[in-house]
Amino acid sequence: METPSTLTRSLTLRSVVLFGLAYMTPLIVLGTFGVVATTTDGVVPTAYLLALVAMLFTAYSYGRMAAAHPVAGSAYTYVRRAIDSRIGFLVGWATLLDYFFLPMVIWLIGGAYLQAKFPGVPFWAWILAYIVVTTVLNLLGIKTAERVNDLLMVFQILVIAIFVVLSLRHVVHVGGGSAIAGSTPFFHHGTTLSGISDGAAIAAYSFLGFDAVTTLTEETVDPKRTMPRAILLTALIGGAIFIVVAYATQLAHPGSAFKDSSSAAFEIAKTIGGDLFSSIFLAGLVVAQFASGIAAQASTSRLLFAMGRDSVLPRRLFGYVHPRFRTPAFNILLTGVVGLIALRLNVATSTSFINFGAFTAFTFVNLSVIATFVRGRRSGSGGRLLPNVIVPAVGALVDIWLLVHLDGRALTLGLIWLALGIAYLVYLTRGFRVAPPEMEFNDDVRPAEPAAAEHPGEG
Repeated sequence: METPSTLTRSLTLRSVVLFGLAYMTPLIVLGTFGVVATTTDGVVPTAYLLALVAMLFTAYSYGRMAAAHPVAGSAYTYVRRAIDSRIGFLVGWATLLDYFFLPMVIWLIGGAYLQAKFPGVPFWAWILAYIVVTTVLNLLGIKTAERVNDLLMVFQILVIAIFVVLSLRHVVHVGGGSAIAGSTPFFHHGTTLSGISDGAAIAAYSFLGFDAVTTLTEETVDPKRTMPRAILLTALIGGAIFIVVAYATQLAHPGSAFKDSSSAAFEIAKTIGGDLFSSIFLAGLVVAQFASGIAAQASTSRLLFAMGRDSVLPRRLFGYVHPRFRTPAFNILLTGVVGLIALRLNVATSTSFINFGAFTAFTFVNLSVIATFVRGRRSGSGGRLLPNVIVPAVGALVDIWLLVHLDGRALTLGLIWLALGIAYLVYLTRGFRVAPPEMEFNDDVRPAEPAAAEHPGEG
């Protein structure tokens, strides 16, 4: 019998997959197209293909852990239970990197495209506009209804479909029907493994969110069976969309020469569809980024509130709830202030910075599957080597490979963040003499109703 504090199991496989795809924000593949094209020297689909392979191995491991621990979990929960509470804390700290700086990246991408359309307006003005508007809305307790979320998804898919059709029409007009089957977007004489790996490390940003479906575990029907399938399907369908869109776009604009790589898709949209479609495309991207920014900031403030409530972070500040608006005001304002860092970073560095936390979490989720297998063997329970050791080991190695191919500045910033986490862990555990406090990542922790998730993803 369910109690009032029990989440109702009503979500089907279809519902969970749609949530995951909405969280990934399919339109983001065009938002970062120019940066990936520049990094790979014009083979964006190949970078997304490599990223998809990496995500599928990791998605499999997430599915295994979700089945083993059918709670509203995260990489932090899995690592804490399968490996060690201290390592789990550090993985949670790395995951916090994704949450904490995600709004900054969203605002940065949106600002880059608005500046491309309105070059007379300073870039900093767009960033400030994004931060101020979303922060005020979140402070007031904005709620994004599920119907609005669905409409935004329909709008995104419509814009993507039109973009692909216009790209292919442009290719046929320029090079004839046979040009559509060209292999140049995947490989050419200037293609290098290093370039593809660097591009895949950035392209993986588009996949952030396939793992977010694990937060719905306690509301999903038959989660041990549904959740592993939902995670794999979300990554697979999202990856297929990314590869198709990247292929059509790369055909329409071969190579990697752009006026501004941060807003390259706007330039391509104008080429394939004229001023009218470029305006429609810009509207679609800005709306998607704006909705994502609201959701990401709300989610971040909610996570920080949970950590403050549990005294993982100073309770007086991070556990504060505004008495009138019933929102975690300090956390919302702090996230807005952190967003100002976007004024000093570019899209490539900022997405790589986010991916540092994601790849760290992904690596340890794969290792958690192996650790669970080893513990099971010690206790006498069986298990096959391929799904429990070989597949997650490959996933971990690919994640590490992509991790070391992140932007150099992002790696430096990520390592500094990790060092801060280690120092903070030493402080919390009094030199590792006591167990670290447990962070709550569950969906039932809420100071107020947050905006519905519509982000490009979280790790």
